[in-house]
Amino acid sequence: MIKVLYDHQIFSSQKAGGISRYFCELLRKIALDIDFDIELSVIVSNNIYLKNYNVIRYIDFFPKKDFKGKVRLMDYINRIKSIKKIKSKRYDIFHPTYYSPYFLKYLNNRPFVLTVYDMIHEKFRYLFPSKDKTSFYKKELCMKASKIIAISKNTKKDLIEIFGIDESKIEVVYLGSSIKKENKKRLSFALPERYILFVGNRNGYKNFSNLVKAYSLLVKEYKEIELLCVGGGNFNAKELKTFKKLNIEKRVHHLWVMDEYLSTIYENALMFVFPSLYEGFGIPILEAFSCECPVVCSNTSSFPEIAKDAALYFEPTNVEDIYDTMVKLLSDNELKKILIKKGKERLKYFSWEKTVDKTKNIYRQVLE
Repeated sequence: MIKVLYDHQIFSSQKAGGISRYFCELLRKIALDIDFDIELSVIVSNNIYLKNYNVIRYIDFFPKKDFKGKVRLMDYINRIKSIKKIKSKRYDIFHPTYYSPYFLKYLNNRPFVLTVYDMIHEKFRYLFPSKDKTSFYKKELCMKASKIIAISKNTKKDLIEIFGIDESKIEVVYLGSSIKKENKKRLSFALPERYILFVGNRNGYKNFSNLVKAYSLLVKEYKEIELLCVGGGNFNAKELKTFKKLNIEKRVHHLWVMDEYLSTIYENALMFVFPSLYEGFGIPILEAFSCECPVVCSNTSSFPEIAKDAALYFEPTNVEDIYDTMVKLLSDNELKKILIKKGKERLKYFSWEKTVDKTKNIYRQVLE
């Protein structure tokens, strides 16, 4: 039996998001394999997937209310448990959930596997504070890891080019989609009649500002279409000011919803638009595919690798190109049907079961 220990890092900092969803899928599915024994060293967390995925049994305390603004406190509390578990040596492989190297001095030659999600801190250094050490820590862990999991070929390529990591040390393991059309739940709230969908965080490299500018051009021609943003927190003052300046403040909406409502929101959207300058993978592309929602996205980083010919692409720094690409889809219903069909085909290459199987094989390789 192979014993794998996962740490607290992402579950201290992330209430929802791709990384914590990825680890919850690993935890849930690897736990079903009798050849593996897994443990998660977390005391307290706000993470919604831990509860929704029935992984809460690994947690000592799940607060009824958010530890809002207390990420550092949660990390401090959870790190105590992680260090204790790491020092116990009652595991075969350690798999940290983010890039803090706090654990290195306690491993005592135990192997560890590191997942690298993207190279955003390296490619967009200007978006982060000068004192941010994420990139420095990531490189240190990459150099010392027994094996590195990259979530796309593009991420692997960036790792080799930027950090100089030996190609043989990196395994590409694609992610999957947890949102299924058949799992949809009836909405308890009203959606706009016709809307373009944006999902996730909106800061920095997510390039939301260019989408907003493109939408402000689109709405002059398609006055009935609204822009719906799901997740990523409420609109901030700067965003609201921009909406008002562009005269679209009554047409842009925000929702925070649980997973069971997401499939209906995707299914009813005219399109899902993903304008990021860079993504290590892009789970929402698969979510849209699984809910028969046509995808319009940037022509950068991992997007063409994941979506292939099942999406329409634009240059994310070109507002006119984003606008033109959205109009192209809106004006061609046959194209929409073709993209939905191709999206279903692309989905066959991705599943959490495949993610888990490949990850287990990597764990076995490390112990050989």
